[in-house]
Amino acid sequence: MNLEILFLSDLHISLEKPEITRRFLAFLSDRAPKAKAVYILGDLFDAWIGDDDFTPPNNKIRKQLKQLTDSGTAVYLQQGNRDFLLGTKFAEDTGVILLDEYAVIDLHGTPTLLTHGDLLCTDDLPYQAFRAKSHSPEWQQSVLSKPLFLRLLAARWYRIRSYFHKRNKTQDIMDVNQDTVIKVMRERQCLRLIHGHTHRPAIHEFAIDHQIAQRFVLAAWNKQRGEVLCWNSNGYQIETL
Repeated sequence: MNLEILFLSDLHISLEKPEITRRFLAFLSDRAPKAKAVYILGDLFDAWIGDDDFTPPNNKIRKQLKQLTDSGTAVYLQQGNRDFLLGTKFAEDTGVILLDEYAVIDLHGTPTLLTHGDLLCTDDLPYQAFRAKSHSPEWQQSVLSKPLFLRLLAARWYRIRSYFHKRNKTQDIMDVNQDTVIKVMRERQCLRLIHGHTHRPAIHEFAIDHQIAQRFVLAAWNKQRGEVLCWNSNGYQIETL
């Protein structure tokens, strides 16, 4: 019985990044079917403007995800800061299971907290204010009610705006706040956390109430490579694609 669990995040798939799209499609067809479950922890897409967007390469991704879930591999998806408008129609089309922004799973006997990671970056106050606004039902309904071509233009503008805003921020502000990490893990009674978002892959060890805790940061995919955190009953390994 296959008990392998795979974790990945921050692919930022878009038409302008065909290498990442090809690598992910190959992962879905060749590597993922060997696992019991796949967890995608946000920013699968560089921008998602609604489940009615079928511009390339979105449809290929939908079809390959559906083929994977139909084959018996469970796929779980958290929304990231770039694709938080992924909704129930996408889940129905692909068979993926949408997770809450914080989700606790039993990972081979250890309660493990999953999140995209942006909620942990509490030092970035302007972003947290935007996040709170953009996750309100009123804001999302307003955006999704606009014609598709306007949403496509808005997404392109947002990516450009985000790029220039990041250039004016320090790296520390865009990283997680350790006090927030400990608070969130303590509230959910977890000593293991897996997240993405920061594009700073690492494994951090620290103490929570005199117990050793671990924080696994997933790598962002790029043109040259992708990384997957693979977990089975014997432990974990980082697999490079």
